[in-house]
Amino acid sequence: MKLFYSKTSPYARKVLVTAMEKGLCGQLDLVVCDPHGLDEELLAVNPLHRVPTLMRDDGPALYDSPVICEWLDAQAETSQLIPQAGPERWAVLKGQALADGIMDDAVANVMESRRPEGRQSLEQMAVRTEALLRSAGTLEADLSGWPDSLNLAHIAAGCALAYLDFRLPGLGWRDGNPALSDWFEGFARLPAMKATRPDAE
Repeated sequence: MKLFYSKTSPYARKVLVTAMEKGLCGQLDLVVCDPHGLDEELLAVNPLHRVPTLMRDDGPALYDSPVICEWLDAQAETSQLIPQAGPERWAVLKGQALADGIMDDAVANVMESRRPEGRQSLEQMAVRTEALLRSAGTLEADLSGWPDSLNLAHIAAGCALAYLDFRLPGLGWRDGNPALSDWFEGFARLPAMKATRPDAE
């Protein structure tokens, strides 16, 4: 299998951490590409030209991190990262959606900040910043409602918060969220998180 990814993409990191936790990373041929440029190999399998994209050995390519992570979760008989049914399933899927939304707003603010001065939408950046801080507070409140065992909500949240530290270090998401901050400090020490840091060799 081939995984098209970028080392700085929080979505791709979520997929890599998932693959590692499922014991599947050794089956992946990692292909680093620039989704902001033009990668013909990536474009051939994903018309959106986005990472992560998973080219499977026995089927068409999968794209969008929730889809890839769910597929990876179904491939190994280790403990499931997405509960099969019941309230825990919806809590995990909601947590993943919230964390993915944090990634969306954070990436949008980073890209907006790179536009030439005078062409940036400071109003939109402010709106997204408020959403990021609000969402961190919701993660703080929801964290105790997730299953105790490692799950996809944990992975998505950990990758989202790590991206905030990486790209928006002055955001201050820890302010007023002590439980979330403490949880993240422990989660960031997982081997899979250390191995997928943007600066990891």
